[in-house]
Amino acid sequence: AAIRAVAEVETKRDSFDEVGRPTILYERHYFARISGGGFNRTHPDISNGSAGGYGRFSAQYPKLTRAATLNESAALQSASWGMFQIMGANHAAAGHATVAAFVDAMMTGPAAHLAAFVAFIQTSPALTRALRDKNWADFARGYNGPGYARNNYDVEMRNAYQRHAGR
Repeated sequence: AAIRAVAEVETKRDSFDEVGRPTILYERHYFARISGGGFNRTHPDISNGSAGGYGRFSAQYPKLTRAATLNESAALQSASWGMFQIMGANHAAAGHATVAAFVDAMMTGPAAHLAAFVAFIQTSPALTRALRDKNWADFARGYNGPGYARNNYDVEMRNAYQRHAGR
């Protein structure tokens, strides 16, 4: 129930789109940081020091594709992938030696998404403990960052857990 709750809140839609690609969210501020900000002036919609500018779901793969023409590795690391929305930059913690191997795995199906999530959580004793204890504030802080409360991740995960646990 706890793992289902995380998946529900993180993806908020199917884990694959209508053409069979994993659901992604392209993060322009990650791309700016990973690529050294060299594209911020020429491509501010896909490389920007500020978070935001996400746009519609349908805009995510086009943004990723454009960013990949500038720096493929940085682009793949700058999207969150699949059922658990794991950032490509976290590929090693998710059990993959390269971001390309991580993305290839995300393309294969839900079992790979779950395996990456388990590997990722197991690299952090604090996340493992928070998920086991259903301490949703600590889990959301560790998984989504310090701004988690702004998006109510902890409340949404608690509510989703209660639904999935039948409470």
